[in-house]
Amino acid sequence: MAIIFNLDRLLASKKMRSVELAEKLGCTVQTISRIKNGRVRAFRIETIDQLCEIFQCQPGDLLEYMSDDEARRRFGDEYLEERKRYYSG
Repeated sequence: MAIIFNLDRLLASKKMRSVELAEKLGCTVQTISRIKNGRVRAFRIETIDQLCEIFQCQPGDLLEYMSDDEARRRFGDEYLEERKRYYSG
């Protein structure tokens, strides 16, 4: 199973760059990059709250669940294997 972050889509909808979002959240651009790439193991409720306020969206707009098969079709085998290695370590 895969939880996908839709941050790229939300940034594009607001014509916002990662740098600007990082400033609004009070974090680094690297942190935004890790969120966008699904490289976070924990996500604070406060961060979800801030993102929903910034993008005027619901928490479900930030995250999407998909099966391994769907993730493989959408992103390829390499993405899925890298993700499994990251979360198993």
